[in-house]
Amino acid sequence: MNSLRTSLMLLVAVPLVALAGDKTPAKAAPKAAEGDCHHPAKAEAPAAAPASQDGWKLTRGEPIKGTQAVKLADVLAKPQAHDGKTVLVEGTVRKACERKGCWMELAADTQDKSPGVRVTFKDYGFFVPLDSAGSKARVEGVVKVAELSDGNAQHYESEGAIVPRGADGKPREVQLVATGVELRR
Repeated sequence: MNSLRTSLMLLVAVPLVALAGDKTPAKAAPKAAEGDCHHPAKAEAPAAAPASQDGWKLTRGEPIKGTQAVKLADVLAKPQAHDGKTVLVEGTVRKACERKGCWMELAADTQDKSPGVRVTFKDYGFFVPLDSAGSKARVEGVVKVAELSDGNAQHYESEGAIVPRGADGKPREVQLVATGVELRR
């Protein structure tokens, strides 16, 4: 009888002790709406840029540390030479993710229809305003030459991005995983 009572108490007490140790409130995982961005929802999508559109400066992520600046055109012309290296580049935001601000495309010339550098944000710890297109940007981060899945390429293209394809037809692009971003208008 004592062993039965002890067993029953353990069956009830162990889960209660485990729940008592967890101080985080239980939350239901949000459902992904159709068309939502495929990236983790770590950072909140920021609001639009400041109401005064002229003369604003917006910083996201870590402060720019002053890494040696590299011309964006050089990174695009010879991406393998910069692969894995931390660089500071400047350019114009040609396009930004219209759903969350989880990426932006940086180009030397917004009129040029050649591919730019896709900028994502380290650990998705910050995003940029949805209306960042047209802003001047300074971005510090690590260059990465990546082959995209067809699904990711289609996702980016659905948002207006230019995704380059190699001779074999596979989507490839130059990416920059930013630790810090400065936007200006």
